[in-house]
Amino acid sequence: MALEKLTIEPAKSDSGFTAFQVLFNPNTYSIVKPVTWSQRTAAAESSGSTAAAGNATATTRNLDAPPLEFGGGGSRTLTLQLFFDVTEPIDGKPVTDVRELTNKIVALTRIARANKKTPPICLVKWGKETPAGSDFPFMGVVTNLTQNFVMFRASGEPVRANLTVVFTEYIEPVQNKRENDPDLTTYVVKRGDSLSAIAAKLYRDPTLWRAIATANDIDDPRQLPIGARLAIPKLT
Repeated sequence: MALEKLTIEPAKSDSGFTAFQVLFNPNTYSIVKPVTWSQRTAAAESSGSTAAAGNATATTRNLDAPPLEFGGGGSRTLTLQLFFDVTEPIDGKPVTDVRELTNKIVALTRIARANKKTPPICLVKWGKETPAGSDFPFMGVVTNLTQNFVMFRASGEPVRANLTVVFTEYIEPVQNKRENDPDLTTYVVKRGDSLSAIAAKLYRDPTLWRAIATANDIDDPRQLPIGARLAIPKLT
């Protein structure tokens, strides 16, 4: 059975690059998931009152540690250690400069096309599909790239390189809201729809269209693609 190669492919059809496999699978990789918890100090609980501050301080002193407050989750980061070596032919073809291969990684840090404003969103795959929330496939963008060239030809071209590539997780905002908010519903845009008409239909008030625009990051409420799925937040 052939060894599965780690593959990097575009997450969107207009990402501006074609899928490719790394030369050698990484020996190790790491995934970091930050979660923010902050300590509630006496000052935070005092509300500016001297008496309250004294009571809060006494309460805190009676504990081995101050109470913790959840501040939200952060994006996961995937760090890959990749090795490239062209001292021998690759698939039977000689390669004189290792940068012919490593530049595929470099391209992921640059704006893909003239009409794009950001580098591409990538999908990192390795092996079989795993349960949701597992390591792979990992959707993200390259946020840090370190290249170390360690062997050279007499003419100066590098032939070996060690790359450290850091991908930061990318999650579609609307999808994330839908997964984490059971009260969030969706609406599929139909011909003739406008945000005010949708707000009138779902909220019984056309003036509440801004809530839908904000939830879906809509800059121009007059441009609603037919078939687009909009997140409809619950109003409090």
